[in-house]
Amino acid sequence: MSVALAQPENFYQAKRGLFSWIFSTDHKRIGLLYFYAIISFFLVAMALGFLMRLELIAPGETVMGAKTYNQVFTLHGVIMIFLFLIPSVPAFFGNFLLPLMIGTDDVAFPKLNLFSWWLYVLGGIFALLTLVVGDGPADTGWTFYAPYSVKTGTNVTLAVLAAFILGFSSILTGLNFIVTIHRLRAPKMGWFQMPLFAWALYATAWIQLLATPVIGITLLMIIAERVFGVGLFDPSLGGDPILYQHLFWIYSHPAVYIMVLPGMGLISEMIPTFAKRTIFGYKAIAYSSLAIAFIGYFVWGHHMFTSGMSGPARVIFSVLTFLVAVPSAIKVFNWVATLYKGAIDVKTPLLFSLAFIFQFLLGGLTGLVIGALATDIHLHDTYFVVGHFHYVMFGGAGFAFFGALHYWYGKIWGKMYNEKRAQIAFWLMFIGFNTLYFPMLVLGLMGMPRRYYDYLERFETLNVISTVGSWILITGILLMIINLIVSRKSGKVAPRNPWGGTTMEWQTPSPPPLHNFDATPVVPEGNPYDHKNNITEKA
Repeated sequence: MSVALAQPENFYQAKRGLFSWIFSTDHKRIGLLYFYAIISFFLVAMALGFLMRLELIAPGETVMGAKTYNQVFTLHGVIMIFLFLIPSVPAFFGNFLLPLMIGTDDVAFPKLNLFSWWLYVLGGIFALLTLVVGDGPADTGWTFYAPYSVKTGTNVTLAVLAAFILGFSSILTGLNFIVTIHRLRAPKMGWFQMPLFAWALYATAWIQLLATPVIGITLLMIIAERVFGVGLFDPSLGGDPILYQHLFWIYSHPAVYIMVLPGMGLISEMIPTFAKRTIFGYKAIAYSSLAIAFIGYFVWGHHMFTSGMSGPARVIFSVLTFLVAVPSAIKVFNWVATLYKGAIDVKTPLLFSLAFIFQFLLGGLTGLVIGALATDIHLHDTYFVVGHFHYVMFGGAGFAFFGALHYWYGKIWGKMYNEKRAQIAFWLMFIGFNTLYFPMLVLGLMGMPRRYYDYLERFETLNVISTVGSWILITGILLMIINLIVSRKSGKVAPRNPWGGTTMEWQTPSPPPLHNFDATPVVPEGNPYDHKNNITEKA
């Protein structure tokens, strides 16, 4: 038997057993390790969110008291932000797809890649340990605002340490992607022959590399103040709580783009495939990713308009907030222009992409409302901010993640999902999401403050509608997950290129072999989304 015939058919068959996975340096296995951990944490955070909405179904205490509610929404926020949204697209799809898309065998630093996954798991374990260690989970909110975070008796130190470790995982992933894109592209692949998802990962990686150390230092300062009594943020010790807000948001506003920029890259992959058209404005979309990453560093102050800053500073931050909307609008315009007169094939990934555009637009426009100085005074710290944030983060990045999960499902697991069940799940998720979060925008306009476990009776009707929406949304998510699990065993065998995609990952078998390509990959000439370059056969 020849050596070629003895090679495993795909990366699943290379080695078997738990240790062959958790010590693997194969980017595809590491991507899947991230995926299974990310989905597990997502389900935990979803359960916490369900309990929060159950508490808010009626005025007064229903299922938990005030302190428990504070702890639940803090843990919900920490898990959703640091363990789901920030790592979801780069760590899973980035790890799995980037080397395939640029025609290489692996990322630049495979061992560092595995180490970043171990750090992610360690950070997740520390976050969950706050449930059983000390005086219970932190009750500060996911922002850990000082001086309360240095005075509360709950287990803030362990939660902050968890976020610090997760930050290192994010930094190492970003470093790996930057070097991989610079050094390991296929020989004939120029910068403007890269898929737009690779551009989005590249822009995101620079944010991960440059902004994340700021939050790392800030979180260590919280620990130093709690453990050693150093007066950094506590006014009674000569500290400045506004300094904490500046340091926190210098990272955490760019972190918004760590969450949503890769999702935009996924949408840029799915739209041209299902419109059967070359992407409109390829270079504009690529440059807009870099523009969002760059301008995103300078807008953090809009979170602090009511905290106390000079008038000119507020005006500058407000103008920059409106400016960062321009490259986002360029992307939306180009996606819609790509769909115009396309031979549109309405499949589940396209439905998630269209939902992304609608919900991200609503989230972005409401962001401009609270980016304007006059309206922010009224809406700051109301449920309007909660609605806006979830429209951008979950309605945007979350829906992009789930759409991409269906789009590359066959490539990753070698089976096709059930389309009918997937579309039912999508409509439940879309209806449930908007029923859950749109009332929050109205509640905010009415003046309902966020983070309260109780409210006035005049807010009751909209809160009931919102809670019912959470039930519909969760039903859709669970149906989607069940469908994907069942399809993994009983679905039809996935062909090499089920959707007629044009980027290079579709040149590999489904699932890909251990070393990605069974032949030298063909780099598309010119625009990678030109359907004349689709040399693979659609099943």
